[in-house]
Amino acid sequence: MSKTPRISTTGLRQFLNVEQQRNWMEGNTDLPDADERSQSMELRFKYMPRVQKLLARPQAQDVLKILRHYGRNCIPMPRRTERQYWSVSCLPSTSDKPLVRVNTSWMELFTIYADGEGIRARVIVHLSDFTADRSTEQGQVDEVLLEHCVATPEDVSYFFPRGEDIFGINVRGSASIHTFLAAPHVLRAIRRFNLTHMNRGRNAYQASHCYGVADVMVGG
Repeated sequence: MSKTPRISTTGLRQFLNVEQQRNWMEGNTDLPDADERSQSMELRFKYMPRVQKLLARPQAQDVLKILRHYGRNCIPMPRRTERQYWSVSCLPSTSDKPLVRVNTSWMELFTIYADGEGIRARVIVHLSDFTADRSTEQGQVDEVLLEHCVATPEDVSYFFPRGEDIFGINVRGSASIHTFLAAPHVLRAIRRFNLTHMNRGRNAYQASHCYGVADVMVGG
């Protein structure tokens, strides 16, 4: 008798079923997180000098406050999923010179840059969450919706990364970034995108995870 092929389970589906993920995405449940964190002391000490450099920046407190909000609201069970399913890098040595960047699988999720003495952020989401007809047509971007999600309309702009149903949003200024991340439509969209990519498997950027920055994202 032939055996039924076993379907492999990847990503968060190993411990969060579809209904649990949907309920969290919609804001209908709080997921129980782990009490303890699994840590690499080697990585913690490796990136400690970068954390000190970040803390010396004039934008440091704004960056940490925003990351605290992002970690607690935009990542499912941040302690349990830390490093294996998402990571945050501090002052990564990439050409665009970010202050911090959050990644999962092979995908960038959220990046904060210096903008003079202030900051700007880049959020990657599904295009279909920000089009007027919920399609993936670039000409259907709901610009009115975007402008309503920031403190000042001029603070938001967008671009189209490579890939189907992927949308990049730029937000300038601490006030508009906080307003943007707190908007219910945006929060759901961020959660949906993050779930999509966290379900694709283990995080490819584990080696660049900065525990010193992650501390604020997972509550210490």
